[in-house]
Order: sequence, then C-alpha cells, then structure tokens
Amino acid sequence: MAEKFRAMRGTHDILPEEARTWRWIEDTFAGVSGRYGYEEIRLPVFEATELFERGTGFATDVVQKEMYTFLDKKGRRLSLRPEATPSVIRAFLEHNLGRRAGVSKFFYMGPMFRYDRPGAGRYRQFHQAGVEIIGSPSPGADAEVIGVFWAFLRELGLTKLGMRINTLGCRSCRIKYSEILKDFLSDKLEALCADCKERYAKNPLRVLDCKVAACKVVIARAPDVSTILCAECVEHFDRVKACLQAAGLSFRVDPKLVRGLDYYTRTVFEVYHEAVGIENSLGGGGRYDHLVEEFGGPATPAVGFSSGLERVLLAVEAEGSARGASEAADIVFASLGEQAFIEAFTLASEARKRWRVWLEFDQRKLDRQLATAAKLGARLTAIIGDDELARGVVRIKDMASGDQIELRRQDVIAWLDNRLGGKSSE
Repeated sequence: MAEKFRAMRGTHDILPEEARTWRWIEDTFAGVSGRYGYEEIRLPVFEATELFERGTGFATDVVQKEMYTFLDKKGRRLSLRPEATPSVIRAFLEHNLGRRAGVSKFFYMGPMFRYDRPGAGRYRQFHQAGVEIIGSPSPGADAEVIGVFWAFLRELGLTKLGMRINTLGCRSCRIKYSEILKDFLSDKLEALCADCKERYAKNPLRVLDCKVAACKVVIARAPDVSTILCAECVEHFDRVKACLQAAGLSFRVDPKLVRGLDYYTRTVFEVYHEAVGIENSLGGGGRYDHLVEEFGGPATPAVGFSSGLERVLLAVEAEGSARGASEAADIVFASLGEQAFIEAFTLASEARKRWRVWLEFDQRKLDRQLATAAKLGARLTAIIGDDELARGVVRIKDMASGDQIELRRQDVIAWLDNRLGGKSSE
C-alpha cells in the first residue's frame, strides 16, 4: 500500500472555509496599513543565515534553537526567515529605498518559520503581518505603529484587548541596565532554568522574557530599568505615553517587558487578548535605532511591530467576529445536451465578467444540477436544454421562491444586471 502523506508536524493546511476568514484578516490589515500611509513590501522566504544572526541576535533563542538553516548546492548557509524585520532592512539598504523621502513606511504579510514546540496558535510555519517606519526618531512614530496594530485588531471586531509597554532605554541605558541586572542575578543562578543561565552569560535582559515559573519569581524582584534611564529616554517614553493617551488607547507599563529580540531600544510593547492569554500575545514590537547601521547603512532610527496571524485568528474565533467574502454562487448554469452545454459555457463566460458563476460540466439529470445549485447557495439557476436551445431562450429559476421565467438569449445579461446588480454579491 502506498504511503499516506500528511502535513508535517507544526504546519497546517488552510482549507477553503477558513481561507475566507484569512483573506478577510489580510485584506483588513492591508486596508488599515494603507490608510496610515504604509506601502506593501514582499520579501524572500529565505535569506543568508548571517542576516538573522546579526539582526535578530546571535544569542537569541530564535537564532540559537529555532531557525531552519541549511546549505544550498554551493555550500552557502541559508535560513528560512524566522521574522521579517532584518529582511525589510536588507531590502531598504539594497534598493536604496531611503532616497525617496526622509521617512519610509512599509507593511508586509507572509509565512515565517521557527522550529518551536507546536501548540495553540503556535506553528513551525506560521504567518505574520507587520509594519516598519524607517527614518524617524520621533516618539510619535512609536505611537503610530502601536495605533496601526490597535486599529487593525479593532477593525476585526476584537474588544477584549490589553496592551503593555515599556522602555529599554537607549544603547547606553541598556548597557548600564544589563550590568545592574547581571549583578542582581549573580547570586540567584541556581534558581534559574538552564536557558536563563545561558542568557545570563550572553544577554541578561533575556532572562526577563522567561516564562518558567521559578524564573518569574526571581524576575519579579529584579530592579526596574526606569531607575537608570537618562533624561532623554525618560522624555521619549513620556511622549509615547502621552500620544497613546491622546489617541484614547489604554495600556499599562510593565517594567519587566523586554521582548525576545536583541535589536530593541527604548519603546517595546505587546498587545494581547484575554482568550489567547498574556503569555501568547497577538504581537508586539518596538524601536530599533541601530539595526540599519548594523547592516552597513548610515545611522537610521526605526520602529515597527509584527503580529502572529494564527493567534489573531484564535481571538477572532473566540469573539465570534470572523467573517469573509461569501463564496455562494450568484448564478448556476445548468445544461442538458452537448450543444446546450456550449451555449451555457458561452453565457457563463459573459456572466463571469460581473458575477460569481458556477458552470455544471457533467450532463446529469436536471434535479441533480438544481441540488448542486441549492448546495452552493445560488440565487439563480439558468437552465438550457434542447428545447430552450431550439427556441433561443434561457429558463431562469429563482432558487429561493422557485419561480421560473424564460428570457430571450440576447436579453439574459441585461436581465441579470438588473436583478443582481453590476458586480458579484459579497
């Protein structure tokens, strides 16, 4: 017996019914981003491994444990993208996109890949949507990307949302805080998990991101970054909060929020939904003012966010707000006889310029074809048999009322335009 293939663990098929909701979510994100002035950018799904080692951070769990890395036929190290921000910055520099204006604004959507333990809303091939502002140091830019994310989620009908924000300070503040945190943790290493012991040596801020219960007990007593912020970082964070408050966005300051990537400076944030849980945020982001420079470009401030769409889908389903374009046929063309099928094919081709049309291919009994039309939720069925063909007419049945009329062949499209309107129903 031939082997029965199944989707690989950590991947999933998005079947037609669910795909309609996905398309609605993606269209909503593109629409919101466009209203805020962001342009779409589409990126390769694999890049040079070094791009993520330098950008995402060599010491991060993403790079150390979760990337899908392989050698191509020329022995080059490549990785499936675990996130999109390094790719956006690479494209920004490679194509000199900063020449067009002082500030560049992009949005993206697509699959990402991480070798992680699969769970609710967590896959090894997953999907993210995000935005980036490149070229502005303004705290208003930080608030705007948060506003884009919030507007996207609210437009999906989500209400049970929460937001937490923090600041990591500038590079100098971050270095100083890392030293203070390392000193605090130095006599508590035995209470930390194995991963956090490694993080302590490589990047102690990452300890604050640990979800292990024992580590969280230690983290709760750790000093806050707010105690060592310079005046500029305090002012920047105060301005971000003021902008969010002016926009009517609620949030709480979480001094232990650091996010899981190394490039963040100053503002970081996460948005979560009560049905998905604070430990599995719908997404987040922050400011990364040194990544362009790290990739060989000029010093260029930047800020952005990414959202995990599988988790967004869980939240949408939990609130019952899912919807998508209707897949119901506006009209089904049923035929009886070979010549009648040619006529039905011709008419269906004309009708498809305006409406959603289903054409019956097989010469089945009429009641079977009408049953298909009912299953498809069609509003109308156009019937052409030998008798109709000989008389130059088309019989049209209203599937809701059962009423039937006959129209001359040349009058069908005009009648449909009057009945259905100029475009497919949604």
